[in-house]
Amino acid sequence: MSKRLRSSEVCADCSGPDPSWASVNRGTFICDECCSVHRSLGRHISQVRHLKHTPWPPTLLQMVETLYNNGANSIWEHSLLDPASIMSGRRKANPQDKVHPNKAEFIRAKYQMLAFVHRLPCRDDDSVTAKDLSKQLHSSVRTGNLETCLRLLSLGAQANFFHPEKGNTPLHVASKAGQILQAELLAVYGADPGTQDSSGKTPVDYARQGGHHELAERLVEIQYELTDRLAFYLCGRKPDHKNGQHFIIPQMADSSLDLSELAKAAKKKLQSLSNHLFEELAMDVYDEVDRRETDAVWLATQNHSALVTETTVVPFLPVNPEYSSTRNQGRQKLARFNAHEFATLVIDILSDAKRRQQGSFLSGSKDNVELILKTINNQHSVESQDNDQPDYDSVASDEDTDLETTASKANRQKSLDSDLSDGPVTVQEFMEVKNALVASEAKIQQLMKVNNNLSDELRIMQKKLLGKDAN
Repeated sequence: MSKRLRSSEVCADCSGPDPSWASVNRGTFICDECCSVHRSLGRHISQVRHLKHTPWPPTLLQMVETLYNNGANSIWEHSLLDPASIMSGRRKANPQDKVHPNKAEFIRAKYQMLAFVHRLPCRDDDSVTAKDLSKQLHSSVRTGNLETCLRLLSLGAQANFFHPEKGNTPLHVASKAGQILQAELLAVYGADPGTQDSSGKTPVDYARQGGHHELAERLVEIQYELTDRLAFYLCGRKPDHKNGQHFIIPQMADSSLDLSELAKAAKKKLQSLSNHLFEELAMDVYDEVDRRETDAVWLATQNHSALVTETTVVPFLPVNPEYSSTRNQGRQKLARFNAHEFATLVIDILSDAKRRQQGSFLSGSKDNVELILKTINNQHSVESQDNDQPDYDSVASDEDTDLETTASKANRQKSLDSDLSDGPVTVQEFMEVKNALVASEAKIQQLMKVNNNLSDELRIMQKKLLGKDAN
């Protein structure tokens, strides 16, 4: 932490002393027990970090501290501050309450249902309300008043709102004004550092032109947050963005010819994905990395006799209601991957992310893959497209897989072979393709060798013919 928490700071949800976790997108500090509930809600509700045992970008921590110290919790408990709420029996949790059901019910009402947030008067056109709020946000981010902007975001303002008259987004405004903490808050709620204004300039360009070099460097880090964290998860290092290194592709410690061939086959599968499907898979894997890393910190910091119980464990990614049921099932399937399988998947995603950014298919296009691979913070605001179309097959249980008939497997494989770019892609299929394509890869290599031999023979014959003609 940039500074030690004062002893007067208490959990935002139960007022317990010495909170050791933070909810980044809510701007609050929380205790271990309340954090166990936050984790079960999912990152789309609360993004938790340990205050001491998790690495923090300094300005991100400063942003959360500023929100907490300026009373951000009153945004989420607005109606509870009314004396009438006490008379009606409505109250917040206290340290003596049990985690389940007391604290859990209160926290879900507070953050998931937003039961205590101040509501705007109902209007017929909600989109107009959101537009008005977004315009207010656009104006507010030029100042240092973080809690005002958080309040606007909580009411429905869009962090990526493109102002039709101004021709830019709130992040452009914050970057031009050098408001680095506002930029952190906007990024948490989905602002994209690569968005261009009406003149083709990005927030990074604005920050550099204004001489805000720390902010410009931080925006680049945010832009590559997804791939940076995947790389750090495997090898403990991050790219050197200042010197133009934007990707690190770790290697498997036990790599062999077979594994290399399997990786090549898997890359073919990834390369066939549309940018949208690749983005979804990458974000899901990012969420799983976050779950695994947070689990490790959680288990290392808890009183095992009191807190580490079945009710505090998060065994797989919580359901995100914005996603289809099949995608949620696919996300949960990631928890079953062992360390080797998951590492292979992460490496393949990193490799293809680099290919998509640097590949020749991007030449002449303004589309850039790092803009597609938004930070996981963006997931709070990005709605899943085509939710009616499954992104993964049903993988909720092994029994379902056992019941699948040989005919249905064959049909599904045939469908994938005939229409890779448009058909649904499952995590299970992604792993299976590593074995399925090895034979075809070997045949291709063999044909290439035969082709090279034929080419050599043809050149020899051509030389002989040219020699005879010369004579």
